[in-house]
Amino acid sequence: MTFDLSAAGILPCQAIDTLIANGAITSATKFDDDQVQPASLDLRLGPKAWRVRASFLPGARTVRERIDDVLMHPIELTSSGVVLEKGCVYIVELQERLKLPRGVQARANPKSSTGRVDVFVRLLTDRGPVFDDVAEGYDGPLYMEIVPQTFSILVRPGTRLNQLRLKVGEPPRLETRDVGVDLTGEIAGFRGRRHAGVVDLDHVDGHDPRDFWEPLHARRGELLLDPGEFYILVSKQPTEIPVDQAAEMLPIDPAVGEFRVHYAGFFDPGFGVDEAHGKGAKSVLEVRSHEAPFLLEDGQTVARLVYEPMTERPVRLYGEGGSHYQRQGLKLSKHFRPWG
Repeated sequence: MTFDLSAAGILPCQAIDTLIANGAITSATKFDDDQVQPASLDLRLGPKAWRVRASFLPGARTVRERIDDVLMHPIELTSSGVVLEKGCVYIVELQERLKLPRGVQARANPKSSTGRVDVFVRLLTDRGPVFDDVAEGYDGPLYMEIVPQTFSILVRPGTRLNQLRLKVGEPPRLETRDVGVDLTGEIAGFRGRRHAGVVDLDHVDGHDPRDFWEPLHARRGELLLDPGEFYILVSKQPTEIPVDQAAEMLPIDPAVGEFRVHYAGFFDPGFGVDEAHGKGAKSVLEVRSHEAPFLLEDGQTVARLVYEPMTERPVRLYGEGGSHYQRQGLKLSKHFRPWG
C-alpha cells in the first residue's frame, strides 16, 4: 500500500477504506457500516476504562503505564451503559488500533454532537507528546480522555465521541474565514442548566431539551456570558465546504475576547452544499466564557474556519445519506428533541 507523498492533503473515505482493508486500521470488533465518514473515521469506546485523578500526557511511556500514576479505580463499560460524572476525568481504551504507513499521520477531534453537550475529549497515543495528533508511522492502541463538564453522560462500548482525520504530509491552508456570532434570532442561544440529569449519548431524540437547557434572548444585539457557564450559539454566516476540501474550526485569538469556542468536530466535504434547499448551513458554536463576564455583540468574531485540500474527491459526501446537521440553524445536539 502506497500513497502519493507529493500531494499533501486529507485522505477521503475511499482511502480510509483501503487502510482498513490493508490492516493499517484495525478494530477489536467489526467496523460499523457508517463508521467511515467522507473525510474521517469515527472512533468507538471499548470496554476498558479508568477513573483517574488528573489529565496527563504519556511522555516517554505508554498510556497504560502512565495511568498507574493517577489511577483511582478501573471501570468496565457494559452494554447497559455506565455513567461518567461531570467534573471527573476518565481514560477509555478505544476499539480501533493503528499501524500507519510511511507518510500518513492523523489528527482527532471531538464529534459535533460531543461538543454540543460540553464533553471535553482528547486522543492519547503511547509515548505521544501532545493530545489529538498521531505521528507518522504510529503503531499501537488508541485511548481517549473524557471530561464531562456540564452534564453527566451515559456511555457504553461502541459509543462514538471523536473522529480521526488521516492526512498525507502537511496540507496547506487554502483559506481562513472568521466566524461571527448571530444574536438576532427570537432565541439567541441556549445555556446549559446546572444540576440537570444524565445525557445518554446513544439515545437520539431521547431527551426533553427543557430539562437541560435554558433559552436566551439577546437585548440590543448583546448577550452577557457568565464565567463557567456553557452556551450554544450559532454563526452569522452560512458555511459551505467544497466537495474537494475539508475544514476545521480553530479557537479564537484570546486578544479579541476572553472566551473559548469549544472547537468540536471537523467539517466534511459537502457540508452545507444542498442544491435542493439552497446552499449553506450555519455553524453551531459551543462557547464558554473565561474568568470574567464578557459582553458578546451580534456579529462579533468568535472562531476561525480553516480550509484544507483533500487528496481526491470523496466518493461519499456529507449529508448524502441523511444528517442531523446538514441544513441546521441554531440547533442542540441530536440527543435532544426539537425545541418547541
